[in-house]
Amino acid sequence: MEDPNLLVGTETSDDAGVYRLTDDLAIINTVDYFTPIVDDPYTFGAIAATNSLSDVYSMGGVPKTALNIVYWPKDRLDLEILGEILRGGAEKVKEAGAVLVGGHTVDAPELMYGLAVTGVVHPQQIARNYGAQPGDVLILTKRLGVGILTTGLKFDKLSDDALPLVVESMTRLNRTASEVMQKYGVHACTDITGYGLLGHGFEMANGNGVRLEIFAEKVPHFDEAPQLVKKGIYTRAYRANSEFLADYVTFAPSVSEEMRHILLEAETSGGLLIALPEANANDALAELHERDCPEAAVIGRVAGSSRAEIYVFG
Repeated sequence: MEDPNLLVGTETSDDAGVYRLTDDLAIINTVDYFTPIVDDPYTFGAIAATNSLSDVYSMGGVPKTALNIVYWPKDRLDLEILGEILRGGAEKVKEAGAVLVGGHTVDAPELMYGLAVTGVVHPQQIARNYGAQPGDVLILTKRLGVGILTTGLKFDKLSDDALPLVVESMTRLNRTASEVMQKYGVHACTDITGYGLLGHGFEMANGNGVRLEIFAEKVPHFDEAPQLVKKGIYTRAYRANSEFLADYVTFAPSVSEEMRHILLEAETSGGLLIALPEANANDALAELHERDCPEAAVIGRVAGSSRAEIYVFG
């Protein structure tokens, strides 16, 4: 029997589950962890924690507690490394105003780290990954290209100047973006992670059968991303996302191959994709820029359609 208090489950591939406790209070549950994408243990911990906390923010919630999840190859790595990873994660949890209450570590052949996070939200104020309305505009709050740049880092193709910029992006909480979107009438929201902008955008379109129109030239991205794509730097996720979305995404001929990669490439600890009324867009952007989302931009709009689809203009 279905539980009527389960407000968000797995039915629409939303960012987290939501369970109602009272008429005024629901809890958000989410978990995420992954392998290191940077060499510095403390920075890796901070990135992984920021990424895990993001699902609560994308649902319009406030993180309250977190549990560490660690896969640890004890025979290969020094425990001091683990201490730095956990310190990086703990400081991000504290920055979010949440409390780290424990965790679990298992011996494993490969290092992975992340958090299980519980947040709270009013049952009537949940932001879902669907519900975008024709006439809405689409706002993206962080630059794209993280997956491309971190892959470039592995192959020593990333410039010294770019690394601090991408680390800052991956360790910036989506708290401000979440607060702003609720203030200006969010209709739908999702955070941009492994499925890339277009993959998560399709989930938004598919929830209630609308068409997303993306203006490629408006999409903020890291300056080095196109150069790295030209050098053949991208992840396996790009191919997987391309194949999955082949029947749902149409690119205008003027959209460059490099930009197609950027739009389809996996992100780590990416920004929020927000659908809200056009009348509120300028005020929302101004507040995002004044606070800690300087790259935030209107990147598209929502239109009516007979099926879920995305069209990318050049």
